[in-house]
Amino acid sequence: IRDIGVTGVQTCALPIYDCGVFFDEQAGIGLGHARLSIIDLSALGHQPMAALDGRVQLVFNGEIYNYRELRRELESKGHAFRGHSDTEVLLHLYLEEGERFLTRLNGIFALAIFDQRANTLLVARDSLGVKPLYYSQTPKGFAFASEIKGLLPLVPDAKALDLEAIHRYLTFLWCPGDGTPLQAVRKLPPGEALIVREGRIERRWTWYQLPAFRGPRADLTEAEAVAGTADHVRRAVERQMVADVPVGAFLSGGLDSSAVVAFAREAAPDIRCFTIDAGDSSEEGRTADLPYARAVAKHLGVSLDVVEVSPQRMAADVAGMIGQLDEPLADPAALNVLYIPKLARESGIKVLLSGAGGDDIFSGYRRHRAIDLDRFWPLVPRMLRSGLEATAARLDQRRAWSRRLAKFAAGAALDGDERIVNYFRFAPAQTLLATYTPETLRAVAAKPAEAPMLEFVAALPASVPPLERMLALEQRFFLCDHNLTYTDKMSMAVGVEARVPLLDLELVEFAGRIPPRLKQRGPTGKWVFKKAMEPFLPREIIYRPKTGFGAPLRDRKSTRLNSSHAHISYAVFCLKKK
Repeated sequence: IRDIGVTGVQTCALPIYDCGVFFDEQAGIGLGHARLSIIDLSALGHQPMAALDGRVQLVFNGEIYNYRELRRELESKGHAFRGHSDTEVLLHLYLEEGERFLTRLNGIFALAIFDQRANTLLVARDSLGVKPLYYSQTPKGFAFASEIKGLLPLVPDAKALDLEAIHRYLTFLWCPGDGTPLQAVRKLPPGEALIVREGRIERRWTWYQLPAFRGPRADLTEAEAVAGTADHVRRAVERQMVADVPVGAFLSGGLDSSAVVAFAREAAPDIRCFTIDAGDSSEEGRTADLPYARAVAKHLGVSLDVVEVSPQRMAADVAGMIGQLDEPLADPAALNVLYIPKLARESGIKVLLSGAGGDDIFSGYRRHRAIDLDRFWPLVPRMLRSGLEATAARLDQRRAWSRRLAKFAAGAALDGDERIVNYFRFAPAQTLLATYTPETLRAVAAKPAEAPMLEFVAALPASVPPLERMLALEQRFFLCDHNLTYTDKMSMAVGVEARVPLLDLELVEFAGRIPPRLKQRGPTGKWVFKKAMEPFLPREIIYRPKTGFGAPLRDRKSTRLNSSHAHISYAVFCLKKK
């Protein structure tokens, strides 16, 4: 198991991992861990890590960015440390505060603590779900791991498909909520924890709620928001550069990664940056990143390594990508996240700073611009809205402008939260249902694919404005169940940890207090973030056209890649029992 799990160390033959196991036959528990050493590279950081009396054991995947402050506090209370790892700080903090220790953490983690004193296992996931954590509750007991494939040897009979989850994968191209392709395997949601006793889940609770539940501050001024954004981003980057190994950075030339590098350079002027050259993106409706990445590197005076890839190379690597992801996430951008860390690792770098998350806390996607126009839809008769939706859907979807128009008009007849959630949909319900077998139709009839998102957004206070409701959905689902999932899995596949400073907990909390009028201002998304970065980056970088971290799927000159795209769909539709 790659980073955190119950038993087995199948991948421990890899020289980049330090592996360990713990078994308590009487308690019926086993913990296995394969460690990518980042902080305290000595044997004192080895896992599973035990308390001095051996009665508490911890396995942990991730980083705790405020561990130094926590360590000083614990030392003042009499705790003595043997090493210098954040893992040991976690262990002592649990001994001091019990399960309440989770609320003290600023970091990314999936962890488990076996407490022999109470005969309990505590399993928890970080506030935004940066680190994956899967579990399975079976008649034989409880199992967990950071990969689905790590669980399969422990639950060999778990072959029944979760058709509701597969319906969500096909609806959104990722699965919102706790479902996976298998009924017996679930995802632990972000900010949640479990207590397991004698192989059964005894208690489950949410230890962290997104700032949207508290709502923005109406009295926050424009000047305070801009200055506070710059200050919090700088501090987040500085905090997340803590490591006993070299740290590098992704650099696409977009605002988010450029902002991270601008502040990382203050602490490490010789930081190495990495980008990708995927060739012409004009048929994708995207702007090429490479010229912007080079311009940022020159402006900041940092080195830039370029990974050159072709549609043909991507096509050849799709099958491996599918196997590594465990879940049918139909986004070949995951390959970019593999290529860059691979080159970084070959260059001796084990940590990369990513710009992921800026769009999800400050706004920045086209759907955020569209939601600003939604206030006009109620003025249009519902029949006319339905006609516009049908007309837009018939446009040539091979062109970027027609795809965007169809996306904007989709669900035009819907109102409120239903319309907000509909912006995340990829495939119309009627299109999917027409392809399903009667068995599948019966399985998905009880609950719509949007149910987890609708239930979540319905729990938000009614006073939370539409843009903040959408951003809450981005943070709870799109990030956790899609972007962060493939980022972690593909980077860790080559022994590199991807960190996300723009999702630093203090920054997320501050961004949640900024009123929406300072995030999406007319057609300008991330307005407050852009204003905050004007002293540090060229305007042509800050206000460049929006583009995604994508791949040339629609390159008509590459029939091999078009075939591989079909391969992704085929892989999803052909999941079956064996």
